Amino acid sequence: MIDERSPGFIGGVDRPARLDRPAFDPELRAGLAIVGGMFPPTITPDLIDFMRVSYAGPPLATLIGGRPIRCEDRVFPGYEGYELTASIFRHEGASGLRPGVLFVHSGGLMFGDRFSGLDRMLDFVELLGIVLVSIEYRLAPEHRDPVPREDVYGALEWMASHAESLGVRLDHLLIAGASAGGGLAAGAALAARDRGGPRLCGQLLDYPMLDDRGTTKSTHQFDGVGVWDRVSNETGWSALLGDARGGPDVSPYAAPARATDLRDLPPAFLDVGSAEIFRDEAVAYADALWNAGRQAELHVWPGGFHAFDIFAPHTALSRSMIATRNAWMSRILAD
Repeated sequence: MIDERSPGFIGGVDRPARLDRPAFDPELRAGLAIVGGMFPPTITPDLIDFMRVSYAGPPLATLIGGRPIRCEDRVFPGYEGYELTASIFRHEGASGLRPGVLFVHSGGLMFGDRFSGLDRMLDFVELLGIVLVSIEYRLAPEHRDPVPREDVYGALEWMASHAESLGVRLDHLLIAGASAGGGLAAGAALAARDRGGPRLCGQLLDYPMLDDRGTTKSTHQFDGVGVWDRVSNETGWSALLGDARGGPDVSPYAAPARATDLRDLPPAFLDVGSAEIFRDEAVAYADALWNAGRQAELHVWPGGFHAFDIFAPHTALSRSMIATRNAWMSRILAD
């Protein structure tokens, strides 16, 4: 069996083994070959169209399955008046005003939709009775910065201003996102603070995409291996920022790792694998929140590749990750 320490594992190319990176969890490593058929380790611009098909969310009926959850769609004005679609999920037995969560999907800023990676969020609808709003923000490279982040912020403003009709408690409003969506969620939390926008009770940042500069050690430890490698990250950030990527003029609302003031932000939950490129920037962001006197709960899962809870939810590490996240959500949204 070839493992990730052997020369042949890295993108199938015979190159020197990387012994200076954390090994994948054995149970997760066994499933990486299957994951690669849907989500190649290295994503270049020519693969965007493929990924938009491969990573599309499942049909709504499949997503909900037999859960006691109902869904409705609403259309609202996004950035510069563009009409955006949101899907609103509620527990069939819920009544009165409930905690509200705005979810921002993953997909490297270039693909994915409002149903992508939504399974775990629907757990909160079923278990906690939240009102979940998942939005269809516009994607790069067709829509570059600031469009995606302003779509997300516009959705947050819309959700807060329509809280009563949505059945949402304004004092229990939380933003959540995964990967690229985690970075957009963190940016929206910064914008809400700076613009006097909705007051958030928390921000759930799953393995967030926070830094366009690509300078961390973990970014360079994973080339052609795992899920979402260094080249994929450059592809995503370039799609969003163009020639501005890595330069001095990128907004912290687009790349929250660039923020120099993290005061007055809501409590944060960050989780990330030790064997993925976003490890170091997630750890640094949590550290910056602590240094600004804010609350942050950070979990670095040993041997976890990027988004392993989505791609391998049956594994022991994924079950631990999901249970830990659920416990934080239960605490932060408690009455």
